[in-house]
Amino acid sequence: MTTIKIVTDSSTTIEPELVAELGITVIPLSVMVDGVVYSDNDLEEGQFLQLMRTSKALPKTSQPPVGLFAEMFSDLASDGSQIISIHLSHALSGTVEAARQGATLSGADVTVIDSSFTDQAAKFQVVEAARMAKAGATKEEILTAIERVKDKTELYIGVSTLENLVKGGRIGRVTGLLSSLLNIRVIMQMKDHQLNPIVKGRGAKTFKKWLDEFIDDLSDKKVAELGISYAGTPAFAQEIKDKLQAYVPQPISILETGSIIQTHTGEDAWAILVRYE
Repeated sequence: MTTIKIVTDSSTTIEPELVAELGITVIPLSVMVDGVVYSDNDLEEGQFLQLMRTSKALPKTSQPPVGLFAEMFSDLASDGSQIISIHLSHALSGTVEAARQGATLSGADVTVIDSSFTDQAAKFQVVEAARMAKAGATKEEILTAIERVKDKTELYIGVSTLENLVKGGRIGRVTGLLSSLLNIRVIMQMKDHQLNPIVKGRGAKTFKKWLDEFIDDLSDKKVAELGISYAGTPAFAQEIKDKLQAYVPQPISILETGSIIQTHTGEDAWAILVRYE
């Protein structure tokens, strides 16, 4: 029976113990701060934020090289395994394209998937795939399940400053926002690879008001799982968890998002990632 191995990249925020338990391969993205390149896999919690605060310019993020994917796929497939490689939306990074090129060069049986998301929203697909692979599911069964998870997932992100999005040229992808309003708080939903602003306002009450509406909305839906990610301190993420846990059957994970996302969102950003039944 052919084994199936699951690969993702470090923008997929996922507990290290889950990575180990399910045998997931994580390919690191890297980030350059003031001329020094750091691999996502080497940064301790909170370390990147410190680097970003003291950096003279916005950190530069980069996708893994095509050659690294080719080598990794080739190694993983050396025992005859098939590979499913799940990556962050092409709108946020060229990683998925690098994975496709690496797959072609590797000669291995690799199916590359654009998750349409990032962070824990991509984690839902990766973990589901890895659990099924471990249980002996076929590639077709896993691919069908990934699509089902994708269709049932929503990603909401709150940013407290637009400065990083403007500097990083990502503001063009955030339609309908004026870059002059740098101190505005914005909540966006990621849908069809686009970040769409759904709420904008000033002050922390902007987030709290939206959260109350989100909770009202949750009460008549069946949640399968929910994650909360943050850049900066986890205080507000913890507050969100306290309000939401009652609506979610599994314990909610609160995780610091990777350097790639933090570079774009800036400090004091948070995300709610939800998968419905």
